[in-house]
Amino acid sequence: MEEEKTRDEIGDNSSIQEDHFRSTPDVQIKDELILSHEMRPSTKSDKIEPEHPQNNDRVSMQESDNSIGNQTVEKNLHEEKEAGLVIDGIETPKLGDSKNSSKLSVNPEQEGQFYDWPEKAVALTNLVKEKSAVAVSTLIRRLSGKKDEDEQVISGGEEMNASVDKGSHEDEEISETNIKDDSKDNFKWNPLNFIKIPWDLDMRSNTGQESNVYSEHPKEELLTKGRIIVYTKLQCQESKDVRLFMHQKKLKYIEINVDIYPSRKLELEKITGSSDVPRIYFNDLLIGGLSEMNDLNESGKIDEKISYVINEEPSPAAPLPPLSGEDDVSGGGVVDESATIVRKMKKAIVLGDRFYKMRRFSNCFLGSEAVDFLSEDRYLERDEAVEFGRKLVDDHFFQHVLDENLFEDSNHLYRFLEDDPVIINQCYNIPKGLLETKAKPINEIASRLRILSYAIFEAYVSEDGKHVDYKSLNCSEEFKRYLRIVEELHRVKLNEMSREDSLSFFINLYNMMTIHAILTWGYPVGTLDRRKFVGDFKYFLSGSLYSLSAIYNGILRANQRPPYTLTKIFGAKDKRAMVSLPYPEPLVHFALVCGARSAPALRCYSPGNIDQELIDAARNFLRNGGIFVDTEAKVVVVSKILKWFSVDFGNNEIEVIKHAANYLEASKTGELLELLANNNAQLKVTYQSYDWSLNY
Repeated sequence: MEEEKTRDEIGDNSSIQEDHFRSTPDVQIKDELILSHEMRPSTKSDKIEPEHPQNNDRVSMQESDNSIGNQTVEKNLHEEKEAGLVIDGIETPKLGDSKNSSKLSVNPEQEGQFYDWPEKAVALTNLVKEKSAVAVSTLIRRLSGKKDEDEQVISGGEEMNASVDKGSHEDEEISETNIKDDSKDNFKWNPLNFIKIPWDLDMRSNTGQESNVYSEHPKEELLTKGRIIVYTKLQCQESKDVRLFMHQKKLKYIEINVDIYPSRKLELEKITGSSDVPRIYFNDLLIGGLSEMNDLNESGKIDEKISYVINEEPSPAAPLPPLSGEDDVSGGGVVDESATIVRKMKKAIVLGDRFYKMRRFSNCFLGSEAVDFLSEDRYLERDEAVEFGRKLVDDHFFQHVLDENLFEDSNHLYRFLEDDPVIINQCYNIPKGLLETKAKPINEIASRLRILSYAIFEAYVSEDGKHVDYKSLNCSEEFKRYLRIVEELHRVKLNEMSREDSLSFFINLYNMMTIHAILTWGYPVGTLDRRKFVGDFKYFLSGSLYSLSAIYNGILRANQRPPYTLTKIFGAKDKRAMVSLPYPEPLVHFALVCGARSAPALRCYSPGNIDQELIDAARNFLRNGGIFVDTEAKVVVVSKILKWFSVDFGNNEIEVIKHAANYLEASKTGELLELLANNNAQLKVTYQSYDWSLNY
């Protein structure tokens, strides 16, 4: 009897609230619905109806056909609830109508619709709480950089939505594939995508996992038990033709560039009696050069050789792939006595956490402590020990925590580079241990970097320079050697380079550094991710931190403001400003490659011919889609690079177009200049959309 009385009371209250509901604004309706129905138990047959775009939010005073009213209020209530579920990017999948509602048709032209109490209020409330928890957790994990855990949360959220929808008996006809596809579509509208770090390319060298960057265009190489070795050299057309042949046959091969591995040239000469390249080996079988391979291909015998290398393992007589560190001089050189002293100094001085100017610094030491050690170890007076300490700072073994002075015998705090958290966490060219050899001249390192870049671009970049084989490059010995070379840059003297040396060195470094960032972080998606990509991935060069933006805008553009920013990269007291070029070089925009498909072609540049090479790069970019001129319509379609960096090309739009016209074909240059001279007021300049997708 008590239960029946309770039901009657609830029913009376419901009828009273229903009258109030019909005369209450929509904002109050939702709150009253939730409060009045939290006590009602939910049944397994209850269903969350999907959002229907034809539903009206107005309340009708009609009282006929209560079944339609019940159906409508469930839909409208779910619309209001669903709006709060979008925050984590996972909306409830749009399912088919249930058996109770599929036979009912709601006329969208009706002046009003009936509302009644939904039977899923409690389930909706719980779902909102769970979804809110997922959203908060997702945001925190995104901001903290925990990518893998965040993906698990997202996938868990999709499973939760699927399980809620599967609770309804009427949804068995909906396939799981449709639910997943709809979830993916809904995820694209997630506003958190604009603040997360979607490094979808899992190509980090420390993970060992394969990247999914090639999932759209898989490279279907033949699986072979044997090994194909190809000997090549730089700037050799026959070597390029051999690479093309291997790709056409879908053969996986190992390339040995004799300019990178000079000892292999001697090995080849010893085995074959000649150092001519290219030379191709299928296991221990010498195929020969390009002409021999073409003869086998024309006669049809190449298939027999391919079958041999597929089914037979290589014998001990077969040439071996390059070994790690082979012919690499990065770790060699003259032993540095200062490095030995610093090693002893690190063992003698007790590092600790200290406060300086209201800030706490970890793993640091006092200048007086360093002077005490140097005086005792080197038998020096304190003034002499200070001078020796300044030499160590100048060689970038340690530095002031705030870079306020070089070195003093005082209570100022200093820290070894490998103990600096900023350098450890943000720089990707710091060696794991202390380098025992003296720093090499910057021009020597730049030369080795340039030769290695040539070899990498020829082996892993397409002929037109627009596509990069990131997957193969990431596993190559050439890229590992590059990582060893850039570790030498933290102690070089950048101010010793001329303008031509600086141009070629920093252009080559920027392009290789971008590849390094893509292979380490993955390719950025979205404006905020690109800002982080160019600003937070850094190298430590000559005692300072350099990001991609610092190299691009600070050095190569002579410390110009980046697009859409208010300040320059280098401040007035920034010592990096001494490395900047004396004036902006506008042609560098056609040589720097950010990894996007609309970026210029990837090339290597040398200091001896840098100006002509930059002119060739500008011609190649502008003549192959950088500028399109329609003389009849008086329209010029220009790459957005000329818009973003227009200040480097001219003071206004017309000057920018005139500057770019110098690098077009002679006929098109004349047409464009004539159009500019006669129809300045009528000329229409539009800008191409920039394709930010990865250039793989």
